[in-house]
Amino acid sequence: MNNKAVQKFGKNMKQIREAKGMSQGDIYRATKIERAYISNLEAGKQNPTLETMEKIARALGVSVSDLTK
Repeated sequence: MNNKAVQKFGKNMKQIREAKGMSQGDIYRATKIERAYISNLEAGKQNPTLETMEKIARALGVSVSDLTK
């Protein structure tokens, strides 16, 4: 993913998570992805793999495309 796509993913992830009243800890408990990594994803500092994107989408109850649009 290019830098803009990574930042867009992080922004969408945070917005959806907050709209659902979920914490980063909730995402960690659902995915076993470290909370620090989740924080970096939301800040646009990490480039997620497809597997990571799928786990997060599943935890949030959305599709991967909702996170990348």
